[in-house]
Amino acid sequence: MNYQISSSQKNFQKAITPEQFEQVIEAITDGRYSWACVLILRFVGYNPLHFIPQRTYSRLIKENSHTPTLPVSTTRQNS
Repeated sequence: MNYQISSSQKNFQKAITPEQFEQVIEAITDGRYSWACVLILRFVGYNPLHFIPQRTYSRLIKENSHTPTLPVSTTRQNS
């Protein structure tokens, strides 16, 4: 049996790193399913914008961007 893999199947079969897998699992367990889909698409080599609207993608990026937070002891106090 001669079986050929299409280019899209080759992209999908690209292995993701354990760190990337953990990010996807974290998103799923947090109930952020759309973000998990974006991560999977990115990690296997697809452009998420080929599958979801720009507005939705931008919202997901904004909602899931992690800005470093300062420890309480270094935050500015009101005088």
